[in-house]
Amino acid sequence: MNTSDAPTSAFRRPGALCALLLALIFSAGSPGGAQGAGPDLLVFAAASLKTVLDDVNAHWQANAGKRAVISYASSAALAKQIEQGAPADIFISADEDWMDYLAERKLIRPETRSDLVGNRLVLIAPKGADLHVDIIPGFPLPSLVGHGRLAMANTDAVPAGKYGRAALESLGVWDSVKDRIAQAENVRAALLLVSRGEAPLGIVYKSDAVSEPAVVTVGSFPESTHPRIIYPVAVVAGSTKPDAAAAFIDLLRSPEARSIFEKQGFTILE
Repeated sequence: MNTSDAPTSAFRRPGALCALLLALIFSAGSPGGAQGAGPDLLVFAAASLKTVLDDVNAHWQANAGKRAVISYASSAALAKQIEQGAPADIFISADEDWMDYLAERKLIRPETRSDLVGNRLVLIAPKGADLHVDIIPGFPLPSLVGHGRLAMANTDAVPAGKYGRAALESLGVWDSVKDRIAQAENVRAALLLVSRGEAPLGIVYKSDAVSEPAVVTVGSFPESTHPRIIYPVAVVAGSTKPDAAAAFIDLLRSPEARSIFEKQGFTILE
C-alpha cells in the first residue's frame, strides 16, 4: 500500500498515514516474513526512491530472509508523520531540510545520519514528444507549455518542487509560469500527470524519468540553478529495531544497491 501508487494522489489524497496503517495491517498476515510474522522494518522514504527501494527490499528478502514495509510520500508529509509519532525505523529524505527538521526536534539518531545518493532535475514530456529544450536563462517555457500546465511537486514544501522553483527563479522564468503550475502531492504524482498526457511538460528527478517509459526527457537543468540534490538517511529516534535498521542502511550502501541506484539515474556520492 505505497502512498505514491494511486492516480488520484496528485490532488485528492488526504495523506499517507491511512495507507501506511493499512499496509501494516495487511503485512502482519501476509506471507514472506518469518512464519507469517510482521515486517522486520518500517521505512519512510521519499516517493522518488520507490523503484530503487522496491528492488533493494526484494534483494533483502531473497538473500537475508528479511523484509521491510516501505511507505512512500513526499519528504514533507513523512517528516510530519514522524513528528506526530508514526512508528518508522528509517527516514530517507529527498533533501536536507526535512532531515534537519527532524534533527532539530531530536527525532532522529544523529550518529546514524549520512548522505546516501544524489539526483538531477530534468524537464519531461509525454512519450513521442518531438522536442528538445535548451534550458538557459529566459528560455521560452510559457510557449512550450502552451495551453496546458507544468506538472511539479508542491513548490512550497516538497523537495522536488522546491528545487524546481529555485531553478526556474534562477533562470528568470518562474514569474511567467507560476500561475500555470499543476502542483502535485509528490514528485511521482507529477510524473504521473505527464505520463498520462494530462500535462504537456513536467519537472521531476532524472531517476523518475528513467523509471517511467511513458515519458521522455527533453531537457536537463544545470546543477548551478538549484541547491544540490542530496538524499540523507537516518535511523528514527523512536525505532525499536536499530540493529535491523543499521543492516538495511548497510545494504543501501552495498555494491548491489549502488548498481541499482546508478541504473535508475541516481548519483553515487563519494
